[in-house]
Amino acid sequence: MENDNVKSWKLTLAIMTASALLMSASYTMLIPFLPMYLIQELNVAQDDVNLWSGVIFSISFAISGIMAPIWGAMADKKSRKLMAVRAAVCLAIAYVLGGMVQDAWQLFWVRVFQGFASGLWPACLAILTVSVPRVKLGFCLGLMQGASTAGGVLGPLLGGVLAEAFGMRAAFYLGGVGLFIITLLIVFYIKEPPRKKVEKVESNRPKTNLLKVPVVQRMLLCAGVVQLTILLQQPIMPLYVGELQGSMDRIVLVTGMLFSVVGISGIIAAPVWGVVGQKWGFRPALYLALLGSGVFGMIQAIPTTLIPFGVWRFIGGLAFAGIFPAINAVLSQSSAPEDRGRIFGLSYAAQQIGSVLGPIAGGAMAMYLPLKAVIFTGGFVLIPLVVFLYLMRPKVEPNTKGDPANLH
Repeated sequence: MENDNVKSWKLTLAIMTASALLMSASYTMLIPFLPMYLIQELNVAQDDVNLWSGVIFSISFAISGIMAPIWGAMADKKSRKLMAVRAAVCLAIAYVLGGMVQDAWQLFWVRVFQGFASGLWPACLAILTVSVPRVKLGFCLGLMQGASTAGGVLGPLLGGVLAEAFGMRAAFYLGGVGLFIITLLIVFYIKEPPRKKVEKVESNRPKTNLLKVPVVQRMLLCAGVVQLTILLQQPIMPLYVGELQGSMDRIVLVTGMLFSVVGISGIIAAPVWGVVGQKWGFRPALYLALLGSGVFGMIQAIPTTLIPFGVWRFIGGLAFAGIFPAINAVLSQSSAPEDRGRIFGLSYAAQQIGSVLGPIAGGAMAMYLPLKAVIFTGGFVLIPLVVFLYLMRPKVEPNTKGDPANLH
């Protein structure tokens, strides 16, 4: 029986890891190149592309930020597997529709639908954290983050190659195929752990207000700010790369390679960060990862040519890979198993808020400041964040038994 349990959680880990890889690859084939898609395929004027990019980026994130806690609560109440399948199917449809649009407004409405389709990542996190042994949590979250980062390597490269060979619409269709594969993996291979009887007995008990738990508040703030720094830079990255290389020649392919550099370092570092967090504590790991990401993020703004810029992005990626596994581990330890859907739904919502504000802030900065200032700001913002988290840390490390009432 014990051997069956080991096989079960290992299979779940393998499927969730594969899903993270495909999910990230499908996303990063498309989103980093959205400004170029608007210009080259949808005939948006270059003077208007920053505004359209910000709006189209943001609308999906805004809607998914609202819906994520709702989907998370439904996952806890009904079925995490069902919510994962729902999200994967709807995202597959959204990607295919994205490849069929003919103008910017049509793409806007597709992104609205994509916002309602959200919830796949938090559902997968919830499934993983209730399925794996507690002593393996750090490693499993690091491995899953590493797979997501690996998708971030493959996605831009595939997107760049597809754009060169077949046009940018092909990337949308392939993204839809990736989400369909995720659907099949979850439907046929994931067995959701049975709900404990104690959950049913206690189902009438008032639910913990997770937003009032201090550690949850800090982790949600951290997740939102970190996501803001990513999306602050992402929409202007193709334009910045063009500025560094002195032309817009093969810009999609070159930008894809630079996005992939960070992914390669993340593949190397994410599982290591998971083990470090498991042994030394996830909070110290988070502080160190944030500090390194902030410092190297600012240094990225110094080079004036592509190669040193890519080198510093690689080094910064080694630090950045430790942030989200640590946040997810702290949130997992700060919530009861029956609240995992809600806690990761809230985390996803916080990230989506950052994803809304990031492109808007980045686009606004790019209108009045050099692009180099936007890149620098993406790293600088993390420094006061890590100082705040360190100063607000609990004086005594709280318990990690999943009792939010005793966490600070």
